[in-house]
Amino acid sequence: MNQASPGRKPSVEPSVRVGPGGPVGSVEPVDIGPQPQIPTPVADLLATLWRGGQAAYVVGGCLRDSLLGREPADWDLTTDATPERVQALFPRSVYENRFGTVVVRHRGSLYEITAFRRDVSYSDFRHPDAVEFGDSIEEDLARRDFTVNAMAWGARPGEDPALVDPSGGRHDLGRRLLRAVGDPDRRFGEDALRMARAVRLAATLEFEVEPETYAAIGRNAELARHLSGERVCAELLKLLAATRPSIGLRLMADSGLLAVIAPELARQRGISQNKIAGEDLWDHTLRTVDAAPNRQVVRLAALLHDAGKPDALADGHFHGHETVGAAMARDFLARLHAPRALQERVAHLVHHHMFSYQPSWSDAAVRRFIGKVGPGSIDDLLALRAADNEGSGLAADAGHIAELSSRVGAELAAHVVLGRHQLAIDGNDIIAELGLPPGQLLGRLLEDLTERVVAEPALNDRAILLDLARQAISEPPLVEIHTP
Repeated sequence: MNQASPGRKPSVEPSVRVGPGGPVGSVEPVDIGPQPQIPTPVADLLATLWRGGQAAYVVGGCLRDSLLGREPADWDLTTDATPERVQALFPRSVYENRFGTVVVRHRGSLYEITAFRRDVSYSDFRHPDAVEFGDSIEEDLARRDFTVNAMAWGARPGEDPALVDPSGGRHDLGRRLLRAVGDPDRRFGEDALRMARAVRLAATLEFEVEPETYAAIGRNAELARHLSGERVCAELLKLLAATRPSIGLRLMADSGLLAVIAPELARQRGISQNKIAGEDLWDHTLRTVDAAPNRQVVRLAALLHDAGKPDALADGHFHGHETVGAAMARDFLARLHAPRALQERVAHLVHHHMFSYQPSWSDAAVRRFIGKVGPGSIDDLLALRAADNEGSGLAADAGHIAELSSRVGAELAAHVVLGRHQLAIDGNDIIAELGLPPGQLLGRLLEDLTERVVAEPALNDRAILLDLARQAISEPPLVEIHTP
């Protein structure tokens, strides 16, 4: 495949960080490579389209990332060929949508090839009312969201591949600037999700949002109410996977978008607490999210761990905010249609994040802690607490987190009993050996045996437990329950 000549680089200049009070700093420009590094399978697809007499280009985020020296997550192609023509050129392909996208399997991977499209109306602020195929790459790029995503690299048949950049995306890429293509109000009015995508890209790429584009987010934030929970959730999870999610979260809050998407979080602003001087509850949340390890459940729990504080505030304290916050976290994620398992795991971490460990804890107390939290959640909970510490201006290990982690690890390595299911006997054994019928007494007896084994693991022996059960049955309180 022919390669484009490098050409002259545009000049670059620092851009400004936009905050609620205007420009608050500058960032260094980034050096952009002369042309993308096209993987061999993608080059094969381009070459097939060119040989078939079709224009073909790589386009969008993959081109942006390649020029930045980042590894694209996937590669998207666009062409002047109709979907039917693409399918004729690639027999192993599937066309099952109305947007002109054909999915081609090549060398073990899937690639999307989409026909040129042109601007149409978007009456629901999310989906085009109709799909119209375009005639040129320039027309296709004019309808895209941001200039850094509105570039293409490729050619018409018989031409040398080159960069097509009608909106100055390469220049903005060098300035690390996110700018809407054309009129930002129109772009966001067409698709309200673009506002969430803007703050997400600002975080994941560590770019600035161009001032007029940023102002348009504020003017159009209410349109985000038309978005489905699933799409908002997808953007939020991508934002939280950034190195510093606070970049996008702060832009979201300052623009007014957060109040529409997550009012539970927006109301944290302005609520003071005795942590870092001059910072409010929202600042604490942002610090905590940035400090959390990049694991989806922990980042979400960090974002939502103090969601209950505004409701729990009384006399300058936040009593029980973890219980209130757990319910709010579950409701918030349900509204976004997050997977049920993720909802429950995040709510569980929020509910337990206020534990208070003391070095004086006995080994049995450590085992009870593991049993209450669950072995599968311990690492995430300790990571959340360490991030919460940092968000409060403390050392990550404040509260002897490392010591607790070590003690938990030792108990788990010893395969100690943490719950009823690990006892050497079960309810059927007690029914068979002692003649005790199912019911309240049996349940209380098993709980008592579990607690005794957690306190003293050596008691977890079948004969010993049956003997303890016989003794317990003869005790007056249990006999009273069992007596008809």
